[in-house]
Amino acid sequence: MNKLWFKAKRYGWGWCPCSAEGWVVLTAFIAAIIVTMKYVPEHQKQVILLVTYAIILITICYKKGETPSWRWG
Repeated sequence: MNKLWFKAKRYGWGWCPCSAEGWVVLTAFIAAIIVTMKYVPEHQKQVILLVTYAIILITICYKKGETPSWRWG
């Protein structure tokens, strides 16, 4: 199996970065949000871009991470 970029959270549902590649993806996601909020003036375009960024992040997490499931610890 390929190297995991994200591993499943210990509690709850979701992922957290576990490699340098995962941290780069998460940092790029946060940077894209900041740039969008600062430089895109129209609210409707901001929302569309933010939803697109979230979909891209979730897709990368699914492809490069563990299978998510609800975990109680």
